[in-house]
Amino acid sequence: MNAPALALHDVACTFVDKHDPGQRYTAVRDVTLTVGAGEFVSVVGPTGCGKSTLLNVGAGLLAPSTGRVEVFGQPLQGLNARAGYMFQTESLMPWRTALGNVVAGLEFRGMPMDQANEQAEAWLRRVGLGGFGDRYPHQLSGGMRKRVSLAQTLAPDPDIILMDEPFSALDIQTRQLMENEVLDIWQGTTGTGRKAVLFITHDLDEAIAMSDRVVVLSAGPASHPIGEFAIDLERPRDVAEVRSAPRFIELHKAIWAVLRDEVLKGYAQQLQVKAA
Repeated sequence: MNAPALALHDVACTFVDKHDPGQRYTAVRDVTLTVGAGEFVSVVGPTGCGKSTLLNVGAGLLAPSTGRVEVFGQPLQGLNARAGYMFQTESLMPWRTALGNVVAGLEFRGMPMDQANEQAEAWLRRVGLGGFGDRYPHQLSGGMRKRVSLAQTLAPDPDIILMDEPFSALDIQTRQLMENEVLDIWQGTTGTGRKAVLFITHDLDEAIAMSDRVVVLSAGPASHPIGEFAIDLERPRDVAEVRSAPRFIELHKAIWAVLRDEVLKGYAQQLQVKAA
């Protein structure tokens, strides 16, 4: 069998307070998670349960305290060079144009500038911004900036795409447009083939609408997977229309039955922190 694109085996991440080494916090523990080549996997869980921590482990930005990470069957050492990372927060360089931002990743990889510009322009056209390459981020709407970020992430042709709640700040209409944009690009990917996607979200509807599998994490500390659901909805999908499908509603009920108590635990923990 072919190795998964990304595999986390018995991963734990414990953080030590730099001011008081005796104080430790285990964000995640006993996490085993795989994303197959060409598979779209979403991770959902309460706020503060370590979802982004796992994404950073998969990107090689954070080394696990215990456990191991493999990329296509090989141990991950340092940054994951086969992954592209689309962040939740604004990641565009304000002093570069839209085209300059998309070119950046190609430039850093040593691609000749003529080729990098051509490839970046092609990706801006693909995300609907063919005429906006000379605009700076402050001249673009929030949705347009997200499209530039998407082009920036995909232009280097990564085998794995890591996405950390990339559309959470957008209004619902723009968000659904971007979700469909990602699915259209993912489903229609050519070249090296459909990408493996690990998608972090708080939105259960979004997770079900987009994914092949949804993994549910428990509330922290020591968050860990407590459920995994195959999403057997037909593709291609429209993220707005699929929400009314009877099977979508069944899946939502089943996943929420597992997730609900953990969300309540996470909320109670937040209240305790605020009161302290």
